[in-house]
Amino acid sequence: MKEYKVITPKLGFRNRIQNFEDLLNQYAREGWVVKNIAVNWATVVFERDKNR
Repeated sequence: MKEYKVITPKLGFRNRIQNFEDLLNQYAREGWVVKNIAVNWATVVFERDKNR
C-alpha cells in the first residue's frame, strides 16, 4: 500500500533552487519519492510505501 504527501514549498526569494533541492533531499532521506511537481513549484506530491 502507498501513502502520499502533498506540500506547498516555502522557498523564499533568495537561493530558491538550493532551497528546493534541500527540501527534495530532506524528503528523499525519509523514503519519499517525487511523483509530481506542479507548475512554478506550487505543490509537490510525494509517494512512499506505507509498510516500510
